[in-house]
Parts: sequence; C-alpha cells; structure tokens
Amino acid sequence: MPSHFLSNSPSTPTAKTSDLQNDTAVSLTSTSSSSTAPDMWTYLWIPFLMSLSKELTLARAATATTSSPSILPPSQLADDDSPSMPRCSAPDIKLNFRPVIGILSHPGDGASGRLNNATNASYIAASYVKFVESAGARVIPLIYNEPREILFEKLNLVNGVLFTGGWAKTGLYFDTVKAVFKEILAKNDAGFHFPVYAICLGFEILTMIISEDNQILETFNGADQASTLQFMNNINIEGTVFRRFPPDLLKRLSTDCLVMQNHRYGISPQRFLENEHLSSFFEILTTSTDEDNQVYVSTVQACGYPVTAFQWHPEKNAFEWGLSMIPHSEDAIQVTQHIANFFVSEARKSLNRPSSRKVLANLIYNYSPTYCGKAGKGYDEVYIFAEQKAPKYTRCAVHGDCHGHVKL
Repeated sequence: MPSHFLSNSPSTPTAKTSDLQNDTAVSLTSTSSSSTAPDMWTYLWIPFLMSLSKELTLARAATATTSSPSILPPSQLADDDSPSMPRCSAPDIKLNFRPVIGILSHPGDGASGRLNNATNASYIAASYVKFVESAGARVIPLIYNEPREILFEKLNLVNGVLFTGGWAKTGLYFDTVKAVFKEILAKNDAGFHFPVYAICLGFEILTMIISEDNQILETFNGADQASTLQFMNNINIEGTVFRRFPPDLLKRLSTDCLVMQNHRYGISPQRFLENEHLSSFFEILTTSTDEDNQVYVSTVQACGYPVTAFQWHPEKNAFEWGLSMIPHSEDAIQVTQHIANFFVSEARKSLNRPSSRKVLANLIYNYSPTYCGKAGKGYDEVYIFAEQKAPKYTRCAVHGDCHGHVKL
C-alpha cells in the first residue's frame, strides 16, 4: 500500500460542491487553505526522503571502502601532482613480434585418398596451423616433395619449424625431415636461434635420426587414447616447455587424462637411455602409459638446442574433433595453449627478418583448407598440396593494402 507521504491526494475529505456554492467568500477562503495544507506537506516530504536516501547510500559506500578497498586502475591511483604516466612501454627490440613458423607437409591427403589421390599430393592438418596461429605466429607450408632448393629458400623465411604427426618413416619424407633438421641444427650452431617442435611421427623420426638406428622404435598400444603425463623424478622444468604452466595444472597433468595419444610406435625409457646419442642429446621430461600398461617416453627436450618433441598431440585438444577420446575440458585446452605459447615465444627470439614481400607470397593464407570432418573420423580440415608450383596469391596480400587474407 503506497505511503501517504508520497500521495498527491489530500488525507482529509473536501467539502461538497453544493455547500461550496452557498458559502460566503470567507468560507471559501478557509476551505481552500485547509485543502492545500496536505499538498504542501507532500512536496516538503519528497525532497527530504530523496536527500535521506542519498545520505544512506554514501554511508554504505564509505563503510564498504573502509572494510575492503576498491581495486582501481593505475591512472586513478596516481597523485594529482605526479607526472603523467607513459601510455605504452617500448617493445623489446631483441624480440621478433611477427614470427613465422614453417610446417612440413606429409605425404597423402590426410583422408586415405578420399580428397586427393594424386601420387605427389601432400597435406598439413589445419589443426597444426591453428595451433601456431593461436599463439601469435603465421605459417609457411614447407612442401616436403618440392625441389630442395625451393624448400630451403622457404626455410630461410621462417623462425621455427614444426614436424607433424603421420605415418611415413621412410623414403623421401624421411630424407627431407633429416635434411631440414640438419640445417636447423647448423643454424643454431652458428648462433641463430631456431626452435623445433616434433609431434608424434615427428618425435619418432627425430628419435631414429639422432639415435642413428632406424629400428630403434618399439610398438605400443596408444591409438585414440587420452592419458596423463608422469614427470621424471627431480626434473627441473625451468627453461622447458612446462615452465609457464600454473602449479595446479602441472599437478593435474599427472592425475587427469589431459593429453591425447594416437600412435602405435614409441620408445621405452630403458631403450632411450641405453642409446648414447639419444641420452646425450635429449632429456626425458615425461613418460606415459599405453592401454597395455607399457611405459614409453612422451616428452623430451634437447639439452643444447631449442628442440622439443612430443609423442602426444598438443594441437588436438582445441582443434580436432574426429577422435572420440580427445580431451576437450578447460584444463585440456589450457594445455594446448601453454604448449603453443612456448613454441612461439621461442620463435620470437629468432633474429631472422626476411623480406615481408617474400613472406606474404608464401604464407599458408594463399591456400584454402578442405573440410573432411563429415566422415566423423580423422582430421577436421586439411591443406592439400598437389602441384609443385608457386602458390597463387591476391595482389592485396603482397602489397599490404588489405587486412587479413583472401581465399581464391
């Protein structure tokens, strides 16, 4: 029921019309004065109540400020007499804030010939591209079967290389990985920081190359499996791919199945350590267990080079949906992001500053991905390369007069 303090209606009944007509002028004056008195009090109460409400609000705010100080931006914390704060700090000139990653293509079309069965076809799963881009880098495809001189020209345009998963462990693909890896080590030996990520098959091939034993791999039952990562005893993660992981996420890596395994080969810690070349080049960071409870090496990092290799797939958590066991929890997505961030942070240390025109002409934006996820298995999208010729590109991409990339 509305308060009478806020009512515009008088609280006492008014005189009847017939009586007003018969009253004298003095009576009219008296009646008018008595009927307007409640209205006057109404107009006096309204400002009073508004003022009281404002005072109460200010008192509550003052109490809250005393008990728990507000979090203010720096601009409001500065004294009035202090000099104006700089708007932005100068970027570190030692870092490259436009890094480019080269991703080596793999034989085939990524879909058992359903998309392209040309004998010279190769592909890069789009998840690897998105993985790199999510951390702030662009991608140049390194097509494994193009002429070696062209491949190495492209290698001079990038600040790091990623070797992907797949199946090819012999022939031209193996030889190309070996040649590219040898060139990368030479760059690092010459003082040019050049990081490498090797994922699944990439890990396996580097194991074969460094061990100088093409038969060193063992079989494991690790296809379509989510798993944990078990850190080696007394491992120091400072300077490794895990250095920026929050402590609680590092702990959950060992207890929750946050990483995706999809392989049939690998190497046990025992065999790894028995090989002098492997044990002197790499340090084992983590191991994992397959479906048959067999332990294999799952993450390694080179002792003297910016080279990290994973038997598992850090890119799949956020960017692949075709396999049923890929973890997609918030923690799993954070794992993907931290792994990507580390790689690109290493690439930013590269001093390589190639011609922007050459970079733009070779970026993967010059190609269009093919959607292949309708089958409900395998990759969601792939980039397919079936011709050894320079990619087509739009004029705006080369001359820098448009934003982003344009598909042809």
